[in-house]
Amino acid sequence: MFYLSKIVWLVAQPLSLVFLAILLALLLSLAGWRKSGFLFSSLAALLLFVTLYTTTGNVLLQRLENKAVRPQPDPASVSCIIMLGGAIENDVMDARGGIEFNAAADRYTQTVRLALKYPQAKMIISGGDGSFSGRYEGEAEVTERFFTDLGINADRLIKENTSRNTFENSANTRELLERHGLTDCLLVTSAFHMPRATALFAKMGIGVIPYPVDYRTTGRTEIGFDFTQPSLNAQNMATAVREWLAIVAYRLSGRTG
Repeated sequence: MFYLSKIVWLVAQPLSLVFLAILLALLLSLAGWRKSGFLFSSLAALLLFVTLYTTTGNVLLQRLENKAVRPQPDPASVSCIIMLGGAIENDVMDARGGIEFNAAADRYTQTVRLALKYPQAKMIISGGDGSFSGRYEGEAEVTERFFTDLGINADRLIKENTSRNTFENSANTRELLERHGLTDCLLVTSAFHMPRATALFAKMGIGVIPYPVDYRTTGRTEIGFDFTQPSLNAQNMATAVREWLAIVAYRLSGRTG
């Protein structure tokens, strides 16, 4: 399932679909089926325009983010903080050393803030190597070094270093919670990722308090044209499509309700 999902996403992401449509249009035209070739080239142009120059991706992402509500105010106390991995740049770290974050770095900054606010809470760091090659150091190991460098006591940290996706995050975290007798936990992950994560944790019988971070949208975007930031529009479209596909796949497979 893990490797299949990686392969499917290579093909299903918006810009890959654009390329495949252009390639198919070219092949059909060369074969003499010009009308079919024109149809697929038009489809490619339309998909590319929607991806680059409309707010469609932002709206799709926003629908997920708006489902994730952060508690206001913060809870008076919690026994543990669960942080899901997915915020480091493995390729850059492997080449240059150190610790390098991607756009989801809020998962780290907010978890550190919560750790300081709840000094008695245990911290579960859930994240292994989610790459196709499996050749990188697990994220939980990196996170442990980062948190201890910032002064967080290593005795508070519980590492889960084998998860490659969100399903494995939830399954492996459940074992740790049961082993350590922990309940009443905050779950920290990106806002767009929170609906799928909480659904998986609920399916596992784990009650968590969602604490969404790393918002990518304002929450008030409407469908329309946007010619000012095509690269960001494309990035948000890819993120949204990937997350919605994962939600559908998990539901169809029975992993969520």
